[in-house]
Amino acid sequence: MAVADINEKEFDSEVLKSKIPVVIDMWAEWCGPCRMYSPVIEQVSEEYDKKVKFVKINVDDNESLAQKYNVMSIPTTLLIENGEIKAMNVGAVPKESLKGWLKKNL
Repeated sequence: MAVADINEKEFDSEVLKSKIPVVIDMWAEWCGPCRMYSPVIEQVSEEYDKKVKFVKINVDDNESLAQKYNVMSIPTTLLIENGEIKAMNVGAVPKESLKGWLKKNL
């Protein structure tokens, strides 16, 4: 399952109303760690296909969402379930660390 790029208009339907948990990668094009982290998100999304939805939100294009979720540094990974934040992780992490974070919080 590919990681979908979404925007503020799609946020309610894609994230808050999702029937499965959603992992959000908050990123920006100019961010080096974000570019390094993107393949990790893609790989983990394939392993959690149909169990967890993965989306990317560009903080430069969606500033109000970044502010709403207190994103001060990127990349920031959020786990949202039933419209509520279950967990937040700041910084790029290796694949196994991301999988462990998901396992702990799902």
